[in-house]
Amino acid sequence: MRIWVDVTRVFADTSRIVRYDKRGHGASDAPKAPYTLDDHVVDLIAIMDECGIEKAVIVGVSVGGQIAMGLALKVPERVRGLVLCDTAARIGSREMWQDRISTIEANGMESVVDGIIERWFSKSYRESATAELRLWRNLVVRTPVEGYLGTCAALRDTDLRDKVGTIGVPALCICGDEDGATPPGIVRELADMIPGASYLEITRAGHLPCVEQPALISQAISAFISEHSLG
Repeated sequence: MRIWVDVTRVFADTSRIVRYDKRGHGASDAPKAPYTLDDHVVDLIAIMDECGIEKAVIVGVSVGGQIAMGLALKVPERVRGLVLCDTAARIGSREMWQDRISTIEANGMESVVDGIIERWFSKSYRESATAELRLWRNLVVRTPVEGYLGTCAALRDTDLRDKVGTIGVPALCICGDEDGATPPGIVRELADMIPGASYLEITRAGHLPCVEQPALISQAISAFISEHSLG
């Protein structure tokens, strides 16, 4: 939930906002791995039901973007629009995720955290925001191993490339120009796959522009909601 704090406060007076930690992360439970994308989608449906939310604009980054797409594919009637940040229909390769799973199983989260941080944040942020960077590093290291491995398995097994072309709601695809995990070219390809989707690149940002450039992300979401009358 923490990565969206500076974005969601902009909408606090005009919209109902629900943030959550997906299973295996943050303050949520970490059930036994592996997980599937559908596990995450069903979790989101349950949260919407519990909160009495029939239909919403769904905003997600990275695997959260895949969860958002999965929701739109499974229950399109629950989705007003999608804001898909730094994500793709297919993220990485099966071999890459299996290698990461094996590395973490053998050596723990500490063995992969520095590579994750480098992909997540722009060079200027890594050099200037040293205190904040320690917070994000701690957040990764303290993620339950079972939870992280569970979602790695979901990413390993998820390929939506033959499905996203059927998404029928407005979609905005956003990417940080220094994203080392889902580079701009991949996110632009996603925008090309989804009928009518638009693409926006955020300068001076890595994989989490909601952390590095929250004002620009807030403006982009506001403009998207206004353009498509989703408010």
